[in-house]
Amino acid sequence: MTIIMYKRPASLLYLSILKITQILKHQNMSHFLKNFLPVLVLLVLMVSCQKKEKETKKQEASKDYASYVTTGDLTAELTAPPHVPKPVGNRDAKKLTVEMEIKEEEGEMTDGVRYMYWTFGGSVPGSFIRTRVGDEVEFTLSNHPDNKLPHNIDLHAVTGPGGGATSSLVAPGHSKTFNFKCINPGLYVYHCATAPVGMHIANGMYGLILVEPEGGLPPVDREYYVMQGDFYTKGKYGEQGMQPFDMNKAVDEHADYVVFNGKVGALTGDGSLTAKVGETVRIFMGNGGPNLVSSFHVIGEIFDKVHIEGGDLINENVQTTLVPAGGAAIVEFKVDVPGTFILVDHSIFRAFNKGALGMLKVEGKENAKVYSGTTQEGIYQPEGGTIQEMPTSGKKEEENINKSLAQQITDGKNLYSRTCFACHQSEGQGIPGAFPPLAKADYLNANVNRAISTVLHGLSGEITVNGSKYNSVMTSQNLTDQEIADVLTYVYNSWGNNKTRVTAEMVKTERAKPAPKHKDIHE
Repeated sequence: MTIIMYKRPASLLYLSILKITQILKHQNMSHFLKNFLPVLVLLVLMVSCQKKEKETKKQEASKDYASYVTTGDLTAELTAPPHVPKPVGNRDAKKLTVEMEIKEEEGEMTDGVRYMYWTFGGSVPGSFIRTRVGDEVEFTLSNHPDNKLPHNIDLHAVTGPGGGATSSLVAPGHSKTFNFKCINPGLYVYHCATAPVGMHIANGMYGLILVEPEGGLPPVDREYYVMQGDFYTKGKYGEQGMQPFDMNKAVDEHADYVVFNGKVGALTGDGSLTAKVGETVRIFMGNGGPNLVSSFHVIGEIFDKVHIEGGDLINENVQTTLVPAGGAAIVEFKVDVPGTFILVDHSIFRAFNKGALGMLKVEGKENAKVYSGTTQEGIYQPEGGTIQEMPTSGKKEEENINKSLAQQITDGKNLYSRTCFACHQSEGQGIPGAFPPLAKADYLNANVNRAISTVLHGLSGEITVNGSKYNSVMTSQNLTDQEIADVLTYVYNSWGNNKTRVTAEMVKTERAKPAPKHKDIHE
């Protein structure tokens, strides 16, 4: 007997009873009892369980958490990103004291770029607050005396005028205290709501507050705190020095930077998130805005669960989830294989050109059944379907050995724009956290033969360039000796590098050597 499984047990029960009624017209009772009664009992139990689950949720939703009596006092643990406080677990509702300080302080947006951040707790995003339904929160907001402006706080978890903003406007050197009850479970954004509101948010004044359900969230192995934000500066992306906020760009929604956790590269290198194979990771993902919606995605992973917009509704097996400005989501996934998994806003130019990129580094044993890595490499020829071996040596090529330095640089620049531009960018600045810079690059200038070998054979594994670590992949380039000489000569004679001139003969010599064995990116 074949049964088509429907998502709704009640629908399946109805169809099964209909089918059984038809069968009873042609079968005896013993046949029915043997073949159909067990299935019918199972379906009845499924419907009963589903009904009980719905009733439980309905009972939880109908609880009057506003009238919950708290037992005892507790000072809230506040954490800076990407860390989160420990789970609430099964603790009773408490009177929870939250003390938060506003700080206006200068910080680094990216290498060589400074910005005046306005912060809750000294970080962007602000301190993570963890509560549970029924908690009574006594919230004290203090404005550091060295600050220049008044500020307040609007917590989306608060039921009341302005989400607390009307009760918390505070001048430098003063503090305000107000109380609220946590009556709706979920993950909520908080932000400054002092006029001009957009400007305060754009300068980094946002964070997350989690209200856990009674009994807490299910346990996981790792929890992290990530928020996206868009920034608007007078100078364009990467322009050096102190960069002030640009109101005109903000109004036009022309962001110079779109970043995770307040700066380019906050979640790369030593700041990368970490996990081990087999662990379940939960990310509390928020979007401070002020303008842009996030298309949050982890390259190489699928979200097992997504708490849509931070609420009760759970979606499963999700590739990319939308997080609105002023909204949040909770994503969970199990990591099955080792490697570096890239967190991005899949409005993808924001990731590779404006900074919305982070890393999750997973250690552990390989699992070839889940992911094999490269099993074959060849050259794709549009004129034929045969996969060919990568060329190693002895390739016949026409070379102009009499090129002048100026001609090499001109030809190399044209080649660079076709083959290298996307990753290493127009001025050789690279992409922070993803692709290393070629401008004033110590790694490049230290060893010309290593540079030639990299173009010939590719490179993978961790390297350090200008003090920053990179762990990505560069594929081997199918170029002639003269083409490699030209493009490297252009790079060496640009952007403050050491003006080395690379010849075709140098490339030919390097090509004749055995190819180096590169470390696999997952090792």
